[in-house]
Amino acid sequence: MHQALESLLDLLDLERIEEDIFRGHSRSAVVPRVFGGQVAAQALVAAGRTVPVERPAHSLHAYFLRAGDPGAPIVYTVDRIRDGASFTTRRVVAIQHGKPIFHLSASFQTYEEGMEHQASMPAAPDPESLATAAEMLPRYASAFRDPGVVDRLIEARAAVDLRYVDAPPWGTVGTPREPRSQVWFRTNGKLADDPLLHVCLATYVSDMTLLDSVLLAHGRGGWAVGDVVGASLDHAMWFHRPFRADEWLLYDQESPSAAGGRGLGQARIYTQDGRLAITVIQEGVVRVPRA
Repeated sequence: MHQALESLLDLLDLERIEEDIFRGHSRSAVVPRVFGGQVAAQALVAAGRTVPVERPAHSLHAYFLRAGDPGAPIVYTVDRIRDGASFTTRRVVAIQHGKPIFHLSASFQTYEEGMEHQASMPAAPDPESLATAAEMLPRYASAFRDPGVVDRLIEARAAVDLRYVDAPPWGTVGTPREPRSQVWFRTNGKLADDPLLHVCLATYVSDMTLLDSVLLAHGRGGWAVGDVVGASLDHAMWFHRPFRADEWLLYDQESPSAAGGRGLGQARIYTQDGRLAITVIQEGVVRVPRA
């Protein structure tokens, strides 16, 4: 197992400080705030630890309220909203410096048989044929204002093998493209057979690239290039079928709209054998910097 993945797993192993209160810490991020995917994943860990293991997560809905301070611990308080015959609902608030920075509602369900259909998996190249982040990112070093960004991005993504199908936004600055992006991802090492762990790691990765498609539509490179500023606003996920985060997953992303200083990204995540595992929707602030 890659050392970075071990560090990420330690990050998700929250400390229980009371019956429904947990404490987590942060890892260094590319930007001077807590990575949103980390907070979402930790909040889902906190919720999941108050739910029977036979009830896996089937959805989450979250709001990013304030930028997190990477130098301070985060306290997660869990509210046991409902424990029904089939469904369990939890609400989690992440708190720093006495103020909420993140709010999540998650629902868990006992497995049951039901009707089955899904959207077909789109075409995509074999992930093994694509460049790794360590191979791909240095090619675009000249696009970034700060040359150190490349190393920080490689370090921040070291726990996950994430491979772009086409050039990332910073690779085609100034050239608008179809607002669609695909990446393959899996963890850099095998994971335990814990469904909650796999769901939480997919949640962590889901915040890395979802708004790329917004940038592509306008030929923008992103915050590291300096031609936009932004942050995640809200995030929703639906977990349809079992999957493993340590096996290849295709993240097929698109943006149907950008308006009012906000951009919307929506995506489907498929297993390599074509099963639709997750649907994701996120809106974020996407602003052109003022002169």
